[in-house]
Amino acid sequence: MSGKRVRQNGEGSIFPYRNGFGAYVWITTPAGRRQRKYVYGKTREVVHAKWVALTQQAARGPVLTKVPTVGQYLHRWLTETVAPNLAPLTHATYESHVRNYIEPGLGKIRIDRLRVSDVQSWLNVLPSQCQCCTQGKDARRAERAPATARCCAKGQCCRSFPSARSIKDVRTVLRSALSSAMRDELVERNVAALVKTPRQRRRKVVPWSSDEARRFLESARSDGDPLYAAYILVLVLGLRKGEVLGLAWDAVDLDAGVVIVDHQLQRVRRELLRRETKTEASDADLPLPRLVSTALQLRRDAQEKDRMEAGEAWRALPEGPHLVFTGRFGTPVDPRTLNRKFTERCTLASVRHLTVHDARRTCATLLVDLDVHPRVIMRILRHADLSVTMEVYAKASSAATTEALRRLGDSLE
Repeated sequence: MSGKRVRQNGEGSIFPYRNGFGAYVWITTPAGRRQRKYVYGKTREVVHAKWVALTQQAARGPVLTKVPTVGQYLHRWLTETVAPNLAPLTHATYESHVRNYIEPGLGKIRIDRLRVSDVQSWLNVLPSQCQCCTQGKDARRAERAPATARCCAKGQCCRSFPSARSIKDVRTVLRSALSSAMRDELVERNVAALVKTPRQRRRKVVPWSSDEARRFLESARSDGDPLYAAYILVLVLGLRKGEVLGLAWDAVDLDAGVVIVDHQLQRVRRELLRRETKTEASDADLPLPRLVSTALQLRRDAQEKDRMEAGEAWRALPEGPHLVFTGRFGTPVDPRTLNRKFTERCTLASVRHLTVHDARRTCATLLVDLDVHPRVIMRILRHADLSVTMEVYAKASSAATTEALRRLGDSLE
């Protein structure tokens, strides 16, 4: 035998190239153009394997001629996948995670070369990176007004480290993007799904007792708090913060005693947006107890008084519904304003400080103490999954637990 190597089928396109070999396959680009795509390797066997894989990929459909980096793909994913299909606030949150966390750490790596070890090393470093220093927040603030420099601009790290929840959220965004890249056949596996993140311990919240909730509401009513009805909707009907501020008068029927919850108000960057609720399960027609109806009537009277006093300065939305909760001149109430006012009211009422969302959990807990059926609680809170209602929101209070154990002990004596 001459020892001359016999070519395999299709190896006619394999050729010597520099210190190894190269090969090409005719492919169709996403734009519909026919052109050659090349692969390279140190040995003929390696190149042949790449050639076979590329041939199979070309047979399945269009092939990208240039593989993007992680950063390039994420920006395209945000524009073409996230923005058209998810809520504006979700898009803004994802964009922030990409810009502040993922792109600085992984953005320059070609997406098909991203490994589990790359992602794991990046996640391991994140907890020790001060985000104020990394993102230059204090430096930008000092550029506008040098006297406002607080920490990094003065060489003093404020140790603003990301929480375990933030790191988990960032990993979730990367995992979602790589799942999209798998559908685009840019990567073979989702490496973000294979890494470990710090364990997050859920913060235990002790909801208000019925006495604390009553003191809070009585304080707001006696002081003529403009947001008294908003607090009522959170504590009695379990409405979310955005749902309260997005509620319009055309969704409230005081005569029939019904409120329709199907919209929410969100702050997206510097703009307030009123849009539909997140899921269909969040939409519901809820009956109005007398306490709620009375509070909403008071709110309507107070708003009409504000309108008369403002006169031409009243700036209600020119097109769209008339919101229940507005400022003195008819503008929507910012969610951050409700947060601040709620905290101030906690202090004035001398009750434990809770967030608005924790007050919604108080509604669930009080319903449990009243022995309301779990399915009814689920409908009031408008959850799609009963386990979320009972495991996350509805907790038996200490008083209810004590009474249950007393009754158990009495039965066993």
